[in-house]
Amino acid sequence: MSAPHLPAEARVAVLVDCDNTTPDILEYALRVVAQFGRVVLRRGYGNHTTLSKTWQEALVRQAFTPCLQYQYAAGKNTADIALALDALEAMFDHRADKFCLVTSDSDFAYLCRKLRERGATVCIVGEAKTPDALRNASDQFFEWTPAPAPVASTTEHPADKPAPAKTEPLKPAVVKRRPKFVADAVALLAAGTSEGRISLASLGQYLKRTDPGFSPANYGHSGLLDMVKTYDLLALKKEDGGHYTVGLSEGDVAGAVTNGGGHR
Repeated sequence: MSAPHLPAEARVAVLVDCDNTTPDILEYALRVVAQFGRVVLRRGYGNHTTLSKTWQEALVRQAFTPCLQYQYAAGKNTADIALALDALEAMFDHRADKFCLVTSDSDFAYLCRKLRERGATVCIVGEAKTPDALRNASDQFFEWTPAPAPVASTTEHPADKPAPAKTEPLKPAVVKRRPKFVADAVALLAAGTSEGRISLASLGQYLKRTDPGFSPANYGHSGLLDMVKTYDLLALKKEDGGHYTVGLSEGDVAGAVTNGGGHR
């Protein structure tokens, strides 16, 4: 029996209300939507001040198209209208069938309902302040919480330390690292399955979506299978067809995903 055939990837549009949220949310949003399919549209909407100052670095780094909307009158947010129109256009043109709106603005609740009425899937990535009206208008809501501020630590001044003795340089040893985002990915993907497990191929596909440059070799491993075997949090299983599946180890099922990305 051969490994199961992976279904065709869905096309995902990520539309960000830059006037309403912070650039720190962007990487979390992209990790969330990578489980749903291939991101084909990346757009950030806002006024000149928002896009040129607050969001410019994040949008450039994550390859988003900035959609500048001037405010023609005080108090009128034209960026919201542009986002809504682009979402509907992408759906009718069949460029996307899944939508991720990155916002906490309840004004988008009606857009969510209209997209879902036409058969599209909609998720919201927002902050704790997101009203229930928007949360409940989506298929899934993922709550992002800011990382805690780093605690300043006291360190000795370099001048207080004796100079180290000179030694011959050693050849650096290969260090096998276990980045936490792999365990987080398994927890996120497996939570949506009845068995609590996903195929190793699906995990690799997800990790490539979140970071096109991802390679187990970058962390000292010969392959993804070799990498996953090093995690105490993860449990591998070789199925009858010879392919591997992976899930969380018993006792680690709850609380493995950071930033509280939950389902409604």
